[in-house]
Amino acid sequence: MHFSIPDTQEFNDGNGSTYIGFNIHINGVFHCSVRYRQLHNLHEQLKKEFSSELVPSFPPKKLLPLSGGQVEERRLLLEKYIQTLGQDPKLISSEIFVGFLLSAQQETACEKKQERTLDIYLLNNYHIPLKVLSTDRTRQVLTKACKHLNLPLLYIGYFSLFFIKREENGEITIIRKLQDFESPYISSKIYNDTSFRIVLRKSYWDSEYDNEIMKNPIALNLLYIQTVFDIEKGWIICNKDIKTELAQLQACLDKHSYIELARTLKYYGFIQFNPCYCDYPEPQTKVLLAAGGQELSLRIVGDGPFVKEGCFKVTRMRCWRITATHNKQNTAANSKCTGNPDLELSFEYLMSKDKLQWITITSEQAILMSVCLQSMVDELLIKKNGDSRKENTIKGNLVYMKRDGSSHSVCLDNPDVNPTQNHCNPSPKTQESFSIKKLQEKFSTVSFKSGREFVENHAFEGIGDDDL
Repeated sequence: MHFSIPDTQEFNDGNGSTYIGFNIHINGVFHCSVRYRQLHNLHEQLKKEFSSELVPSFPPKKLLPLSGGQVEERRLLLEKYIQTLGQDPKLISSEIFVGFLLSAQQETACEKKQERTLDIYLLNNYHIPLKVLSTDRTRQVLTKACKHLNLPLLYIGYFSLFFIKREENGEITIIRKLQDFESPYISSKIYNDTSFRIVLRKSYWDSEYDNEIMKNPIALNLLYIQTVFDIEKGWIICNKDIKTELAQLQACLDKHSYIELARTLKYYGFIQFNPCYCDYPEPQTKVLLAAGGQELSLRIVGDGPFVKEGCFKVTRMRCWRITATHNKQNTAANSKCTGNPDLELSFEYLMSKDKLQWITITSEQAILMSVCLQSMVDELLIKKNGDSRKENTIKGNLVYMKRDGSSHSVCLDNPDVNPTQNHCNPSPKTQESFSIKKLQEKFSTVSFKSGREFVENHAFEGIGDDDL
C-alpha cells in the first residue's frame, strides 16, 4: 500500500473554531481527511491490540496552537507514521485499521447508510445493477456481485473489483484494484465520468489456479470472458493461425479448450500498461510494459516492425519505491515523456551475481505497477508457505472517533458513522472528479516512500551468474 498525506485543509466546527484536516491518499487516490486526534486515537487502539514494539511511535502532541511551519512538520510526521503502518501486513489487515479507513472515508464523504444501485460490469459489457448499501466495503460488494452470478463462495477469493477507464480511442486502461478498506459506492463518486466503470476480473497471477477455476462452470465462464477480452484487445499476443483456431473454438463455445490454448500464448494472465518510459537499456527508452508471470515484461517501441523484448523477474528485485518526478532536481529529461509530470517506479535489480542496478520507469500508472509487484510477491509467499488464498482479517474491536470527538463502536459488516448529516463539512477537494493531472499536482511535493524508505521484497532471491 502507498500512503501519503500531500496536503491539509481547514475545517470549521460550526461554533466559530477551525481545525486542520490531514488528507490521506492511498495508492494515488484521495481517501479521507482526518484530524490529528483521530489518528492518535487509532494509534492507541493499535497499541492495545498489538505490542508497542510493532506499532511505530506517534508524532508528539503540542500544547499551543500550531504555526504554519508546525502544521507542515506535523503533516510530514503523520505521513511517515501512516506509511510505516502501511508496510506491516499485520497492522493493515487488522479490523481496527480497516475499520478506521472505512469509517473515515464515510465521514469525509458525509455518506449516510442507505440502499443504492451500483453498476458492476463483466469484461464483455454484461451489466450487473447491484443493490448495495452505500457504506458496504469492497468484500461485501464483491460477494454480492458473485452471488448475483451464482458463483460459489469457494471461488470468490480468485476475483476482485477493478476500476477501468474506456479511452476515447476505444482502448482500456486499468486504473486500480478496489481494496477492502473502502466503499466502492463512495469511491465511485471520485470518478465522476461515464468512461470509468467497475469491472470484475480475476485477481491472481499464477495460471496454475486456472485448473481450480475451471472446475466450476460459472468461474470457468468468467475466466473465459476475460481471456476473450484480452485476446481481442491484443493484450495476449497470437499469430493469424492461432487466432483462426481460437475463433473456431469460440464459435463452438468450447470454453475449456479456448482457455487451454490461450494459456500457451505470450502475455496470458498479464496486465498491460499504457506506453511509458524506462531508463534501461538507455535513458528515455519508450517501452510497453506488462506485469504477470512473476515478472515485469518490457518491449522497446521502435520505428520498425522488430521489437526488442526483455523481462525483470520479481524474485530478483531487492526493493522498489515510488516517487514523483516533481521531486527531482532536474526534470528536463522527464519532460520528453509527456506534457504532464509523471510518477516513477524505481526498483533495485540483481543484474548479475554481484551487481545490483536501479531501474526507473516513468508512468502515470507507476502506483498500479507497484501494487502489482507487491501482489505477485504476496502470491509467491503464499504458495511457498503453503497458505490459503483466502484473505484473513485480524480480528479487533474499533471504537471510531469522529472529527467532533464523539466515538462509537464500528462493525465492519455494518458500518455507519453518519446516522445524521447535520455535522458534515464536506471539503470541495473531496468532490473533485478524478484526473491524473490533478492527482499529480497534489503530489508535487510528495515522495511516495514508505517509512522504511523502500518497499522490501521478501521474495528476493540471491542467484548466481549461471541462472541469469
